[in-house]
Amino acid sequence: MAGGAARIFVSHLAGAPVFDPSGDQVGRVRDLVAMLRVGRRPPRVLGLVVEVIGRRRIFLPMTRVTGIESGQVITTGVLNVRRFEQRPTERLVLGELLDRRVTLVEGGDEVTVLDVAMRQLPARRDWEIDRVFVRRGGGGALRRRGETLTVEWSAVTGFSLEEVGQGAENLVATFDQMRPADLANALHHLTPKRRAEVAVALHDDRLADVLEELPEDDQIEILGKLKAERAADVLEAMDPDDAADLLSELPEDEKERLLTLMRPDDAADMRRLLSYEERTAGGLMTTEPIVLRPDATVADALARVRQQDLSPALAAQVYVCRPPDETPTGKFLGTVHFQRLLRDPPFTLVSAIVDTDLEPLPPDTPLRAVTSHLAAYNLVAAPVVDDSGSLLGAVTVDDVLDHLLPEDWRETEFGPEAEREVAHGA
Repeated sequence: MAGGAARIFVSHLAGAPVFDPSGDQVGRVRDLVAMLRVGRRPPRVLGLVVEVIGRRRIFLPMTRVTGIESGQVITTGVLNVRRFEQRPTERLVLGELLDRRVTLVEGGDEVTVLDVAMRQLPARRDWEIDRVFVRRGGGGALRRRGETLTVEWSAVTGFSLEEVGQGAENLVATFDQMRPADLANALHHLTPKRRAEVAVALHDDRLADVLEELPEDDQIEILGKLKAERAADVLEAMDPDDAADLLSELPEDEKERLLTLMRPDDAADMRRLLSYEERTAGGLMTTEPIVLRPDATVADALARVRQQDLSPALAAQVYVCRPPDETPTGKFLGTVHFQRLLRDPPFTLVSAIVDTDLEPLPPDTPLRAVTSHLAAYNLVAAPVVDDSGSLLGAVTVDDVLDHLLPEDWRETEFGPEAEREVAHGA
């Protein structure tokens, strides 16, 4: 669905096949998962419930959906095959929203929900439900029984969250628009009981973003309140370096139990990061930089850079390597910076514009030397390469800052906005 311009009525997705990038079918859509919001704001579509082999139902986040067209869903190919479990803040669109009796705001007529439509927000990967297809149940002389109409989500009441009352569902909805750092600060100031309730209600990706911003004690406390399988899922959703830092603080038996529950590839990344000293390039790096082969083009590079879930520091450059193109890679050839990508024609091969002037960092480079390297050459990230010339990852300026600031810097106030949100939500 190019550009996310068209609306999709969710009933058309029921039973739709789901394919990976190679064209192999991996399952079928059985429902959609949405999160209602306070007031009349359109719900956010979190993902799809997909039935895979063995009739197991799993959750596929919308961030891993690359296209919905011609009655089929295309994914990135990355699936978490753990069984889907509905969270307190989630609603099943087909199972819970359709066939409900709701009320039209204008006129007060009671209507039945026949279908809802979703759209992708411009320039984002988020989806929301913005239209409701309803049938009137009858009425005056000028209305036919069974008259149908499509209205804005805000034009009906009956399934949006109320703004009053306490509960994790309402609190999460109140926090929905907060940045992860601000939400982390808000959680830090809640009681342990409320903090655990909100953490359980948050979606995995959202909780992962928030955990990365919390003080170490809060991270350990929250992770310990989650079921082991969900804790592993949240660790997989975190940036690898942050997840490894959190795992390193856990008792050895608990760390091993969580690593065993993680996907093998993610667990391998964690074990590799845990093998390095904390305040070195290897201990600071992320294992998920943008890696391209020499025959990739500038257009390919720009498409990768545009991925929404990339941090600005990782999106500032791509690393050119011989296959394999996942860390640890084949031979590291050099870096291409974002500004250079903007200056060259789309068909240019990245191997023709690669920068080989700066030496990459060995994994045992101490923090002080990493900091000096970034500062001396005005870099926001630098490659980390082993003795054999393979790219292991990239260390970014935000990771360096985390280790240069005082240990308790996350516990300070982020500003009055977060305080107001805590007072209102808790």
